[in-house]
Amino acid sequence: MDKSLVRPRSLVREAASLRAGVPTPAVHVDRLCARIDQVDPLIHAFVPEPGRADRLQAEVRALVARHPDPAQAPPLYGVAVGIKDIVHVDGLPTHGGSLLPPGVLAGPQATVVDRLRAAGALVAGKTVTAEFAGSAPGRTRNPHRPEHTPGGSSSGSAAAVAAGLVPLAIGTQTIGSVIRPAAYCGVVGFRPTFGRIPTAGVIPNAPSFDTVGLFTADLAGAALAAPLLCDDWDHAAGPGEGAADGAWADGAWADGAPVLGVPVGPYLDRAGPEARQAFDRQLALLAARGLTVRRLDLLPDFEELERQAQTVNRFEMAASHADWFARFGDLYRPETAASIRHGRTVDPADRAAALRARAAFRERLAERRQRAGVDLLLAPSATGPAPLGLDSTGSAVMSLPWSFAGLPALSLPAGVTAAGLPLGLQVVGEAGADERLLALAAVLERVLDAG
Repeated sequence: MDKSLVRPRSLVREAASLRAGVPTPAVHVDRLCARIDQVDPLIHAFVPEPGRADRLQAEVRALVARHPDPAQAPPLYGVAVGIKDIVHVDGLPTHGGSLLPPGVLAGPQATVVDRLRAAGALVAGKTVTAEFAGSAPGRTRNPHRPEHTPGGSSSGSAAAVAAGLVPLAIGTQTIGSVIRPAAYCGVVGFRPTFGRIPTAGVIPNAPSFDTVGLFTADLAGAALAAPLLCDDWDHAAGPGEGAADGAWADGAWADGAPVLGVPVGPYLDRAGPEARQAFDRQLALLAARGLTVRRLDLLPDFEELERQAQTVNRFEMAASHADWFARFGDLYRPETAASIRHGRTVDPADRAAALRARAAFRERLAERRQRAGVDLLLAPSATGPAPLGLDSTGSAVMSLPWSFAGLPALSLPAGVTAAGLPLGLQVVGEAGADERLLALAAVLERVLDAG
């Protein structure tokens, strides 16, 4: 590994420094562009943009004019953010990782970008995506091992945060496109409850799955960004600010330890040996710190869930691309075209049946969790470390049931393999309880960091 490629930056510290006026946003942008010019030719996290520095300096001048006193500026004042290239940004073309004419894909600026800019953020640029957030990989390389995939489809966003090009990046997840690249790149990935961040202004893949998420270097960064982006954030929910710092001391929990559920059976059996061994070590460490770990048979019908999820995903992807594919089908990459053609063969009645099965699964899962008294579900974030090669983004299967159910989830960095490749711990909350998920995950992060 070239250690100069891996240099994640704290969003919390960077935001505080900029609001303190050190450095000024203009100086900060100069440094940002120098870092991108130095590192991005090696990892290709960003879509190339001629004139990036001039555009950003113009944005800085406008930002400073609106907020002449940094101390009174909004929370992300001057922070540069990467935006996945299926998310519309005023002033930048949207390619969707494809060869389609950008004008065809154009649309109004996404709500998530509106919220970032209202919070004072600057758009560093568009980050590389797998074509239309599918399985055809982009050019991005893993900063830890450039010969390995960074995951996908939010490949550029995860790599940009891992490489320290930006402290915050926006991605999307249909099945595993935030959690898996976060794990492969050794950063935090947060996928809120389905619908918690509006998808207006985002090119759809499968609208009943698609969820806007984010990447940061650590959980504190996600906790700073999430309330600014999610609808109706409840700041009073969960243990509260500072709870993670004082929750466990001298072998005792101040407010009662969260109960952790592990979904054993055919789902967990999909994890490879490196992921499973690391997961077992993490569970042992958490149990040693006084947390209760309960193994639950939550997914005995996992293969059927996979089939249902694919039925809905493929049908909706074909519908989302019906017009574009009819006009520009020869410009689509083979993997994407195959998914769309598959979706066109799905009977609408089969999709409707799969959606009914999903609703039943959500209810059954919530009831079983409540009956077992489980606060969080834990699983490996991916089947293993980032695979060698750039022809695949890896398997998303470890995220599938939680994405299918629309539950909030995040990936915490959780060690590295002997070869130096990161691994992630997936933490899954209850629908709508994103605030509590982040608060309780901070407890786990502290325990895991302490070793």
